[in-house]
Amino acid sequence: MARLKITQTKSYIGSKQNHRDTLRTLGLKKLGDVVVKEDRPEFRGMAQAVRHLVTVEEVD
Repeated sequence: MARLKITQTKSYIGSKQNHRDTLRTLGLKKLGDVVVKEDRPEFRGMAQAVRHLVTVEEVD
């Protein structure tokens, strides 16, 4: 199964509270953090919601 590598590239300072909560739910706590998640619709949706703060790469 494919995996997603999600990297926080921008700070959440000044962003909406629900965007901060989404980052925390993904497991991102500070700038530069990287998490690898399964490629599931739930994680893709969360990454899409904060696409201005993260980069997403597909990893095999």
